[in-house]
Amino acid sequence: MAEAEIGVIGLGVMGANLALNIADNGYHVAVYNRTVSRTEAFAASAGELSDRVTACATLEQFVAAIRPPRPVIIMVKAGEPVDQQIAALKPLMQANDIIIDAGNANFRDTMRRFSDLEGSGLTFIGMGVSGGEEGARHGPSIMVGGAEEAWRRVEPVLTAISAKYQGEPCAAWLGENGAGHFVKTIHNGIEYADMQMIAEVYGVMRDHLMMDAPSMAAVFSAWSTGPLDSYLIDITAEVLRVHDAATGLPIVDIIVDAAGQKGTGRWSVIESQMMGVPATAIEAAVAARSLSAMRDQRSRAEKRFGLPRQQERRDGQEAVNDLENALLAGKIAAYAQGFAVMAAASEEFGWNLPMQTIARIWRAGCIIRSRFLGEIATAFAKDPEVPNLTLTPAFSTMIEQTDASLRRIVAEAALNGMPIPALGSALGYFDTYRRARGTANLIQAQRDFFGAHGFERIDGNGAHHGPWGG
Repeated sequence: MAEAEIGVIGLGVMGANLALNIADNGYHVAVYNRTVSRTEAFAASAGELSDRVTACATLEQFVAAIRPPRPVIIMVKAGEPVDQQIAALKPLMQANDIIIDAGNANFRDTMRRFSDLEGSGLTFIGMGVSGGEEGARHGPSIMVGGAEEAWRRVEPVLTAISAKYQGEPCAAWLGENGAGHFVKTIHNGIEYADMQMIAEVYGVMRDHLMMDAPSMAAVFSAWSTGPLDSYLIDITAEVLRVHDAATGLPIVDIIVDAAGQKGTGRWSVIESQMMGVPATAIEAAVAARSLSAMRDQRSRAEKRFGLPRQQERRDGQEAVNDLENALLAGKIAAYAQGFAVMAAASEEFGWNLPMQTIARIWRAGCIIRSRFLGEIATAFAKDPEVPNLTLTPAFSTMIEQTDASLRRIVAEAALNGMPIPALGSALGYFDTYRRARGTANLIQAQRDFFGAHGFERIDGNGAHHGPWGG
């Protein structure tokens, strides 16, 4: 007799921890992995939760173990493996069963899968999950896209396993088809920018202020009690405190300076460009990761050009205070850009994304969780239609308070050859966004000169051409 209330396919780190989380919250879960030995190892390690876990050796056994209508979570590598898994499940499942893709899928793939399953009797959910290994086990942030009716059917288990912020579940239905995976993509883009800007501040401390790792750890710890309070600031302080057992050096000093990426950051940049919404801080962060991978070329370039001569340093504490404010300013830019991209996608795809809800479910569980998100939720509650966070009273005040610090840090970094692409792009974004009369008039003149594209005049509507070119 089928006993499980839900199933999980894929027992890698995320899938295994999600299954344990489900069992820990009182639900009976069936599990399956293509490699049977992994399924057996998972069942053997379930401990006191084993009575709520049904380990299945075959896909047929797995489907039969779940009470219909069956919700099945797929937690496998994004792309073709998901399509293969859906194809294998389809002939075994029944009408009204729900397939839930909880991986880091491209939202356009999710939308395609919705179309492919239309008329099959099966329901599909694209679900973004953030929080890493720890979040999957003890409570992630969950972003659901699909039919609202399907969400209501799985809402009890998803809210139970999600992170909680002051008792409120960090799980929500965000819109139809690909909405959940799109929001997760932008979450990851913001995460890229946040991490890059923290790394840039670390670089200024290390290479210009000549601070050692323990001193930097103390600074980040202090910042975690102020407006920068966040998971990423907390773990930065923790990382900087740890020493390598083999060498006795701070462990950060023996780690290769080449950062990996799995695609979601690039996707967020591509989609922002497709929608014509600037996300310059995210773009800079993605580019910085790509540059970090070019270690041999960077080494050759340093040998050829050397590094700029260091200018006189300011008082350490004064500079540290400016770095704190600059980081806050950069964070505002990254989030403002990310939410603007989501607003454009919401309009383009008819999702009606609830911006306040998105900020609320990011307050716990996810990688970018921070005090800052509560302020964003409040800003959207007061003005749900605001086109950009920088225009809300709370954030415009923050920008005014941090503007001078950001300028000083960007200027000093440039003079001293400190690479701060994300923080520099944040300043450029603010300066371009706040200027009513920009310089695109010259670009329009150039376009008309070489391509007869026409331009509008400030004293009248309609297309005009310049007197150039005969």
